[in-house]
Amino acid sequence: MNAQPTAIIINPVSGGFTPNAARARAELAQTVADQQRQPVEIFVTEAIGHARELATSAVRRGARLVVAWGGDGTINEVASALAFGEVPLGIIPAGSGNGLARELGVDLQPQRALVHALGATPRAIDVGDVEGRLFVNIAGIGVDAFVASRFSLARRRGFLGYINITARALATYVPTTYRMTTASGLITARALLVTIANSAQFGNGAKIAPGARVDDGLLDLVVVEERWRVVTIVQLPRLFTGTADRIRGCTTQRIQEVTIEADQPMTYHVDGEPIVGGTRLVARVHPAALLVAVR
Repeated sequence: MNAQPTAIIINPVSGGFTPNAARARAELAQTVADQQRQPVEIFVTEAIGHARELATSAVRRGARLVVAWGGDGTINEVASALAFGEVPLGIIPAGSGNGLARELGVDLQPQRALVHALGATPRAIDVGDVEGRLFVNIAGIGVDAFVASRFSLARRRGFLGYINITARALATYVPTTYRMTTASGLITARALLVTIANSAQFGNGAKIAPGARVDDGLLDLVVVEERWRVVTIVQLPRLFTGTADRIRGCTTQRIQEVTIEADQPMTYHVDGEPIVGGTRLVARVHPAALLVAVR
């Protein structure tokens, strides 16, 4: 038995569940740990930001592994506490989209996901940041940030709630003109969407950056310019066929850093968490900055 404990941090409401899910998830985690003869400490989050605090404390106490049981927001908080360190991240996906978990091939069944995390050999993946706010999956400006801000306030969570908000946003969202500077030069576009992708997908198999890799030392900058909105909406099924780069008005380039400017303050998101920024944002990649324990 490994003497160093694994910390398991549970978000009881991820994926549209109620706080009552905390006990069932904690009991399952303890059962699996006992079966694997692994010492664990189990924690339940109580508010936004709590997972980051719990992960930071676990590292200070000598945890060998920190497992995030939740959605992309919970994973982001734990990953932000572990980045640039030697303690790896394990994942039990329980969110609306589970973008990073799907990209890494994490089993969606909690018991198997935990078994795999406890026994995996850690490997390094990249981490991105926007104005110092880290992300491990996707950051973005435009309609997806607008959706993230609405979803964060919604009473109805889960995948169906997200789809409902997205559908309304696609009908009403007013695009902004962005000036984006990379090593390749300046891009000016009135864009419906500006995505900065570490992994390929938003979640649920919707791949906005089909060529993105979490361990290539680069981010994919995906810009979907506003054309005829109906045409764009009709082409959205391409997200699920791996051909999003063929959406009319979509361009992609691989970058290490991008500066994005607009004439008005920009709302952006990191792994689905909405943040109100200024008129200038800088995003960059930190290669191999996070260890993950996945099969």
